[in-house]
Amino acid sequence: MPPTDPSAQWPTDPWAPARPPGHDELPYDDGEPMESPVHRRQMNLLCECAERGIDPALAAFVGGNMGVYYTSLQAVKNDFKAPDFFVVLHAEPRERRSWVTWEEGRGPDLVVEILSPSTEKEDRGRKMRIYAEGIRVAEYFLYDPVTHALEGYQLGGGGRGYVPMEREADGTFRSEVTGLRLLVRPGTFQGDTRDWLRFAYPDGSVVPTAEELARAEAARADSQQARADSQQARADALAAKLRALGVDPDA
Repeated sequence: MPPTDPSAQWPTDPWAPARPPGHDELPYDDGEPMESPVHRRQMNLLCECAERGIDPALAAFVGGNMGVYYTSLQAVKNDFKAPDFFVVLHAEPRERRSWVTWEEGRGPDLVVEILSPSTEKEDRGRKMRIYAEGIRVAEYFLYDPVTHALEGYQLGGGGRGYVPMEREADGTFRSEVTGLRLLVRPGTFQGDTRDWLRFAYPDGSVVPTAEELARAEAARADSQQARADSQQARADALAAKLRALGVDPDA
């Protein structure tokens, strides 16, 4: 007979399959720090500009060095890797410690791995296969922050895994996932001046960082002040000439 207390719970079925763990129960850091400060800054730059540049209507979730789980077996074996950067479209807006596909119903749509000597073999091998065959990540990019080489791949039809993406006429890659381009451009980020992997709008203009926006706004303010000062100087000079001729400019 069922319990008479309506608040009482039935005992747990010992033969029922265990509930898979959720994002707040799984490790979210694979214990492998970013290769260098440059790698960390590059990841931060991609995250900042993706959040600013991707159309808000796409409801994109942006993650960096964050665990992605696509099978509960990874949790049992503590076997997972954290993509350096990834984007998931049409995601519920909330905080997450890890991205868990059985909770979310989908995996990342775009992944960028920032190459280093210690990770390149994995990024081109096992990770690439998992992203293509296990998670079905639509777009996969590899970027070398030393040589500044950028490679783009997309899922091929018929289970062919990844195939190289075609470059645009200007050498950039167009991401169908984000609606943006990926390119390498010189710039300064967090005090470091070098070539960076950047997102750009379809017209080729780079998605600015908050620092770049602030610099541009300061430059506009300085330019406006300079024009105002120049106009005032010309008015003052004209007034001085009129006074020299015995004309009161304020009359």
